[in-house]
Amino acid sequence: MSAKIPIFQALVFLFYRFILRKYRNPKQKYQKGPSSLFQSDLSRHTLIFNVEGALLKSESLFPYFMLVAFEAGGVLRSFLLFILYPLISLMSHEMGVKVMVMVSFFGVRKDGFNAGRAVLPKFFLEDVGLEMFEVLRKGGKRIAVSDDLPQVMIEGFLRDYLEIEVLVGREMKVVGGYYLGIMEKKTKHDLVFDELVRKERLSTGCVVGITSFNTSLHRYLFSQFCEEIYFVKKSDKRSWQTLPKSQYPKPLIFHDGRLAIKPTLMNTLVLFMWGPFAVVAAAARLFVSLCIPYTFSIPILSFSGCKLTVNIDDISSQKLNSSGRKGCLFACNHRTLLDPLYVGFALKEKNIKTVTYSLSRVSEILAPIKTVRLTRDRVNDGQAMKRLLTEGDLVVCPEGTTCREPFLLRFSPLFTEVSNVIVPVAVTVDVSFFYGTTASGFKAFDPLFFLMDPNPTYTVRFLDPVSGATGQDPDGNLKFEVANHVQSNIGKALEFECTNLTRKDKYLMLAGNNGVVKKK
Repeated sequence: MSAKIPIFQALVFLFYRFILRKYRNPKQKYQKGPSSLFQSDLSRHTLIFNVEGALLKSESLFPYFMLVAFEAGGVLRSFLLFILYPLISLMSHEMGVKVMVMVSFFGVRKDGFNAGRAVLPKFFLEDVGLEMFEVLRKGGKRIAVSDDLPQVMIEGFLRDYLEIEVLVGREMKVVGGYYLGIMEKKTKHDLVFDELVRKERLSTGCVVGITSFNTSLHRYLFSQFCEEIYFVKKSDKRSWQTLPKSQYPKPLIFHDGRLAIKPTLMNTLVLFMWGPFAVVAAAARLFVSLCIPYTFSIPILSFSGCKLTVNIDDISSQKLNSSGRKGCLFACNHRTLLDPLYVGFALKEKNIKTVTYSLSRVSEILAPIKTVRLTRDRVNDGQAMKRLLTEGDLVVCPEGTTCREPFLLRFSPLFTEVSNVIVPVAVTVDVSFFYGTTASGFKAFDPLFFLMDPNPTYTVRFLDPVSGATGQDPDGNLKFEVANHVQSNIGKALEFECTNLTRKDKYLMLAGNNGVVKKK
C-alpha cells in the first residue's frame, strides 16, 4: 500500500501540470519575435516585459555594474571588478551576476547611493531599442520584470524616464544601512511576480509577455500566466535602432557621475590604461594654466590636447576691440567651473574676474583668476558685482549651476541690474572620458577631471551686446525680460532648449540637497 501512494501523487501532479493548466490558459501562444505586435491593438492589454532580455539592446550587464562600482565605490573597486571579469565570464550567468553584484555593492551606504537615480538612467536610455519602446508605448499597462539587475539600479530609469507603472525587481540585503552585496532569493522575487500577474489576469484578462530565450523567467512564470509570449532573439536586438533623445517620454536634462563614456569591457581597458597618463596630463595642464602667461600657455595647452575655439559676432567684436571700453559684463551659460577661465583665454586677459554662489575652498585657492563668493543677499551681491566691474571685466553664470545636456536653466536676473551693456557668451564643452562637473561628488576635483580628459574642447562665442536693466523700472519686470532675452540669444546660438528649471531643481534630483557648498 505504501508503495502505491508515491505513484498516486505523481499522477495527480502530472494531471495538474499538463491538463488543468492547459484549460486555465487555453489561448497561450508562443511567438518567435515581437514584430507582429507593431500592428496589434494593445491598449487593453497588460504588457509584461523583461528588462534585460527584451528592452535593452546590450547583451552584457558588465557596463552597468562597472558604473555602480566606479561612481559609488571608487577607482579601486571598479579595477577589482575589471580584473575579475575574465573569471566571471567563465561562470554560469547566475553566478556571474552574483559576483558582480557583490563587488559593486558590498559596503556601499544605502542612503548615499545615488547612481540608480542620477547616473544609470542616461546609459540605460542610450541602450533602449526603439522598436521595443514603440511596442511598450501601445500597451494599456506596462510591467517591467528584472531577472538579474537589482531594483535599486533600474527603478529610477523605468519609473522616472520611461514612465513604467509597475516594476518587479530583486531587492538588495541591507545591514546597518549598508548593502551586503547580496540580492534577495529568487523564490521571493518569483512569488511577488506570481501574485502581481494573478491580479492583472483577474482585472484585465489580457496579459502578454515579452522576454528572451536567455532569461529564466519565461520558462515558468511567463508561460504560466501570459496568454501570448513573444521571444526576442539576439538577431532582433542587433537590428534594432537606438531610442532617439527626441522620443524620450521625459527629457534627460540632469544626470551625474564622472564617466562620460559607457564602460564596456574594451572602454574600461582603455580608461585604466589612460589613467596614469591622465594624472600627469592634468598636473602639467594645471601648471601651465597657473604659471605661464596666456601668450605662451594657450599654444602649449593646445599642443597637449586642450582645444579652444573662439567666435565673435561683428558688433561684439567692435565692442571688445574698442580702445575706450571700461569693464565689460560677460553673461555665459554654465558648463564647467572653468567657464570664466576659458572666457579669459578667449580674451587673452588674466585680470578677468568672476563671481560664484558656492565654490569649494580648494577650487577657490587654485583658481588663476579672482573669484568672489556671493552671499545670496541681492543688495550686497549687486554692490559687489558693480565694484568688480569698476576694476575690470567680470564673468557671471546666471544659471547658477552647470548643465551637461543641450538645455539652459533659468537665468537669475541680478546680472541685468549691474551693467548698462551685457555681452552674452555661448559656451559648449566636449569631453570623451570624464565629465568636469558633479552634483554629489567632491566638487574640488571637477577641474582636475576635466583636465584629465585626453582632448577636452571648449568653444566660446561672443554674441552681440544687449542693454541692461539699470534704468527706471517701476514694475520690476524689465530685469526679467532682459535675463530671458539673454538666455534666448544664447539658446539660439547653441541650439539649446531654454527651461525654467533652477539650481535647486538639479541638486534636489541628483544629490538630495540645495547645492550649497559650505566654505571650509
